[in-house]
Amino acid sequence: MNDYFLLPMASLPFPNIDPILVQIGPLAVHWYGIGYIVGILFAWWYAKRLVTNTRLWPDGVLPMKPIDLDDFIVWAAVGVVLGGRTGYVLFYDLKRYIDHPFDILAIWQGGMSFHGGLLGVILAMTLFSIKRGIRTWSLFDVVAAGVPVGLGLVRIANFVNAELWGRVTDVSWGVVFCNERLQQTVAGCVAGLEPRHPSQLYEALLEGLVLFLVLRFLTHSRLKLKTPRFVGGAFICGYGLSRIFVEFFREPDQQLGYLLGGWLTMGMVLSLPMVLAGIWAMATARPAPQPQPA
Repeated sequence: MNDYFLLPMASLPFPNIDPILVQIGPLAVHWYGIGYIVGILFAWWYAKRLVTNTRLWPDGVLPMKPIDLDDFIVWAAVGVVLGGRTGYVLFYDLKRYIDHPFDILAIWQGGMSFHGGLLGVILAMTLFSIKRGIRTWSLFDVVAAGVPVGLGLVRIANFVNAELWGRVTDVSWGVVFCNERLQQTVAGCVAGLEPRHPSQLYEALLEGLVLFLVLRFLTHSRLKLKTPRFVGGAFICGYGLSRIFVEFFREPDQQLGYLLGGWLTMGMVLSLPMVLAGIWAMATARPAPQPQPA
């Protein structure tokens, strides 16, 4: 009998969604890639909305021109992809990529690190802001405000891909990451037939929806864009806290396992400095100097 039909009754079925949205010959468009593209485009559109709203800035003086963000989107995309891939290779699976270096280019197979992508974008923002004469922290603030949407979409794509699943659980909403389509693949149902936390959806909720709403409150209700680096600090602190919390429910990467005591993971180690840096940024943020009259 097919093991798929012996799944625990007290669990939710894994949806039968193909990770490939459309395929034309050898060209395949994955939900994972769509998540990144839509996320970057939304952050670009949202940032342009913020920098054209005079109510959000000191004395209505805008920190940059919308065309600056049009130009920056290419820098951001390069920073996300190169930083995210480099971070995954270095932080999560270095031995494999030393043995198979050409696999580094196979981004469509997954394997992106948020922490690496963040460092890549920070570098891109720093270089771009210096080149354009823009206050670096204000660029960071407006970009960070829209990033959670992309994070949420990518985490949903992780769920569709049946990857980065959670730990075994007996909660009623536990998901068995197996269906007939997965059983027919080479990898099969690698998560097993036990119900697991849908930790990807936990992250989508916290890092995506909740964090976006918190930042929206800070930008539009508390007018914190008038205080450079506060919104950016809230973003990196909020992400770090969300990631650390979800790591308690997420299965650690197989090639790494737990780093200490059956609970400490690489995600926690990389996120703790973000929390500290975010707290520092918010605590030391000061209102932008008022423009002097001519």
